Amino acid sequence: MKLSQFKFNLPESLVANSPAESRDESRLMVLHRDTGKIEHKIFKNVLDYFDDKDVMILNNTKVFPARLYGNKEKTGATIEVFLLRELNKELRLWDVLVDPARKIRVGNKLYFGDDDLLIAEVVDNTTSRGRTIRFLFDGTDEEFRRNVEILGETPLPKYIKRKATAEDKERYQTIFAKHEGAVAAPTAGLHFSRELMKRLELKGVEFAEVTLHVGLGTFRAVEVEDLTKHKMDSEQFIIEEKQANIVNRGIERKKRICAVGTTSMRAIESAVSANKTLKAANDWTSKFIFPPYEFSIANSMITNFHTPESTLLMMICAFGGYENVMNAYEVAIKEKYRFYSYGDAMLII
Repeated sequence: MKLSQFKFNLPESLVANSPAESRDESRLMVLHRDTGKIEHKIFKNVLDYFDDKDVMILNNTKVFPARLYGNKEKTGATIEVFLLRELNKELRLWDVLVDPARKIRVGNKLYFGDDDLLIAEVVDNTTSRGRTIRFLFDGTDEEFRRNVEILGETPLPKYIKRKATAEDKERYQTIFAKHEGAVAAPTAGLHFSRELMKRLELKGVEFAEVTLHVGLGTFRAVEVEDLTKHKMDSEQFIIEEKQANIVNRGIERKKRICAVGTTSMRAIESAVSANKTLKAANDWTSKFIFPPYEFSIANSMITNFHTPESTLLMMICAFGGYENVMNAYEVAIKEKYRFYSYGDAMLII
């Protein structure tokens, strides 16, 4: 398929700049992939589509406050430093993006916080905006993390045109987030409230947790018309034996297996055994899923409404059927669904 087949016009007014009042009160579009039928619900109605021993696969990655603002030595110029991932814990080496990049060269020192709570030195250029930096910090890892927590901002995507607030710290994080390492939230999971999860549990629905640390590659634009030539960024994922067993029991029982979000789907599709079951893994994946694609594990999925021409939309089209999904997006725009990270949800069954 071609990139241009995933174009659509989205009115700016439909980009959600803030979350719904309650997590489970977002709107929910239900798309039946065998018929293309569409239903309009509220997210908490997801309860009506799942039963005893069905399995929901959740991504338990935790977003860390990855956006720091510092000052360059001598000039005092304000620099945004976006922490992508830790390369070496002992040396405190980090892979980062800097803005404005043209001002940041190897050897520059950067100062963060009023009293220089953290100081970093640029040690390498990686891409036009990418740098490797070393934090010059002598304390414990716990103290270092605490300082990042104090100085860092919730890394809201750039299309949310406002500053991050204290509310975002809680709402741009799933209630089941456990393992820190993501620079973007697995947004389909943001719709789950504690009450809804308890109700699903009482109904007999089982939860299997996987970890995929979402990187900025999630938002990277596809720049080639021929999708086979696009390269995805690698993301680390972990699936424990116990969690794989929960999923495999569901497959064996022919139950509904639901991937909550594109990140959960990417993780499980990167760990398929020869006999089409899920296997334990601790690895990196650069899997790019676009139509046509045969899925091995999940037979349903929950997702948000994504940007035109994005790899996320391509995965949704592969799962729900290209015509079905593009038609559903047309309906979503007409019905004024809210799009992107803080937007509404879609259940594909």
